[in-house]
Amino acid sequence: MLAYRHLFHAGNFADVFKHALLTQLLLGLTRKGKPFFYLDTHAGIGRYDLTQEWARKNAEHKDGIARVWVRKDVPPALLPYVEAVRADNADGKLQHYPGSPRIARRLMRSNDRAVLTELNKKDFAALEALFAQDRHVQVRLLDGYQALKAFLPPPERRGLIFIDSSFDRAQEFERLSRGLVAGYAKFATGVYALWYPLMEPTAMRAFERRLVATGIHKILQLELAVHGADWVGNMRGCGMLVVNPPFGFETAAREIVGWLWPVLSCDGEGAPSIRWLVPE
Repeated sequence: MLAYRHLFHAGNFADVFKHALLTQLLLGLTRKGKPFFYLDTHAGIGRYDLTQEWARKNAEHKDGIARVWVRKDVPPALLPYVEAVRADNADGKLQHYPGSPRIARRLMRSNDRAVLTELNKKDFAALEALFAQDRHVQVRLLDGYQALKAFLPPPERRGLIFIDSSFDRAQEFERLSRGLVAGYAKFATGVYALWYPLMEPTAMRAFERRLVATGIHKILQLELAVHGADWVGNMRGCGMLVVNPPFGFETAAREIVGWLWPVLSCDGEGAPSIRWLVPE
């Protein structure tokens, strides 16, 4: 995890997928006047320069946000996310990509609060500098799974917990499911969003069975594959599990994922999927 640097992958199809959905989750919380708490367990640096050498090495954003950037037919549910990206590119040129902390801060209100945790010391320093003058945001050098124990339940009693692991360690699916159980035990009414890459079918089914066995209800599963099942390159797709999704989220998510798939897929390969892994 400490060796992982998201700048190599910033703005790729997985970022578009998860951040578009994250935007709708945050908007769902703003529909009520009461303040909410946002916890980002693997926050990264918060803002990425797509012209930097590391970002240009694989230029993954070209098959991600760059494809969305030029479209004129973006559906309403996707517009808040696109507007968040455009806000970091005021001159109209796609040069920067906002990470989840930046997107969340844009949607937070004056009475909302965020805690961002990052374990990589260099990334933490960059993240801390980005929010140094923001009294609504606390940045901590901390393992994300430890943050679930340290900051839950929040005094606001309303919140979104975004768990976006880099998945560069073994047994991360197990760690992710344990983290969800630990967080849910302390804050059962919170909204949880867990991102994951699509692995081989055996690993995915085992992960799903483990989540069903937790006894947690209201788990919505969203996936986007941009390559076929026989793909042997990097990620063929990714998914997000949402526990306790806000009212209206599923409808917005279907609009987003349905539109993104033909835009981001490679020659029409892969497929989108939204289903209730565990209903209410």
